Amino acid sequence: MHWHAYKWNGNGADRANEAERRPNSPDFPTSPLPPMRTGDWLAKPASRIAATFHKVEDAVEWLAAESKAHPELICQARAYWEDRLAIAREALPLGVDVQWGEWLKGGRFLSLGLICCPNRHVLHPCPTTSHAAVGTP
Repeated sequence: MHWHAYKWNGNGADRANEAERRPNSPDFPTSPLPPMRTGDWLAKPASRIAATFHKVEDAVEWLAAESKAHPELICQARAYWEDRLAIAREALPLGVDVQWGEWLKGGRFLSLGLICCPNRHVLHPCPTTSHAAVGTP
């Protein structure tokens, strides 16, 4: 198993455009919006992948670095972020996607996702290989 990292930062109100966030929409592949289901990130073009990790600690370090890179996050409590990172560290090796959504000052929204590949909830192929990501729908 490996994990693909995805990131979106945009106007929080744009998330209400649910049609573009569903893989059956013709706009889904080109829409910058995060999908409604976490595993559907794998149906986006490979160019949307921010990074790919084969070690849990590397993936968790990416989450930590990305959250620190946004001083405009509304919640800056250190304990909050440490707890979230600990949960991610436990969840990822179990095949559980980690998807964070955080409000930023000014009505913007930050979405950070680490998506398990293969994924147990969707049958999308790995976006970086021709191998199918087989899971249990």
